[in-house]
Amino acid sequence: MAKEAGYAVLDVYDSTFHVEYKSDRSPLTEADKRSHEIIAARLGEVSPDTPVLSEEGKGVSYEDRMNWERFFLVDPLDGTKEFINRNGEFTVNIALIEGNSPVLGVVHVPVQGVTYFAVKGKGAFRQKGDGAPERISVREADKDGLVVVASRSHPSPELEVFLSKIRVRERVSRGSSLKFCIVAEGGADIYPRLGPTWEWDTAAGHAVVEEAGGSVTDIEGEPLLYNKESLKHAGFVVYGGSRTEINDQLNQA
Repeated sequence: MAKEAGYAVLDVYDSTFHVEYKSDRSPLTEADKRSHEIIAARLGEVSPDTPVLSEEGKGVSYEDRMNWERFFLVDPLDGTKEFINRNGEFTVNIALIEGNSPVLGVVHVPVQGVTYFAVKGKGAFRQKGDGAPERISVREADKDGLVVVASRSHPSPELEVFLSKIRVRERVSRGSSLKFCIVAEGGADIYPRLGPTWEWDTAAGHAVVEEAGGSVTDIEGEPLLYNKESLKHAGFVVYGGSRTEINDQLNQA
């Protein structure tokens, strides 16, 4: 489903497209809409009794979803700003939530033709094109300095304060949920996002990171939860194999 949606996204990407703006001033393109329509239709075919919550779908009140035991959480095009800037750093995200946690996640990178996916208890994988999936895992932190991946489009003063308290050897900027995947495949040690995001921005990447051996917490260090009354996260931190090392540095600071 994610790959099929990715092809539709690329069709728009390779054309002259129009950009609209939603009420919160976030951008919207035909690619967002096409991807949503494909994924919603396919999920409806394979699991018609499972609700779908999508960034580009109709809003669902908390009263209607508070008792959902499981549902699909979808971001049809994560990184619309990267899409508009044509830097290739955008993804298609599909997750399955059970209770308050993601138990399945797919992150597809249309321009690269790479797909990351994970199922709870089954591990995390990366597939290039139609090749055989390769298992991926986080790496142990280098005590001489950490590789940090940060948002290309959403820098913040809070992030600079956070980074000033740990030993940073290298800093990498990426768009969309690619940042989760870089940590999951051992390309970085930590991804802190200290500003607000939405649940559909994180769920698929969250599943991949955890099955790769990492962890995702809120800014207080508690597990990042889903299907909250507000679908916004206040912030989060993605750790590779480095959580204890980083927390020690923060505590010392």
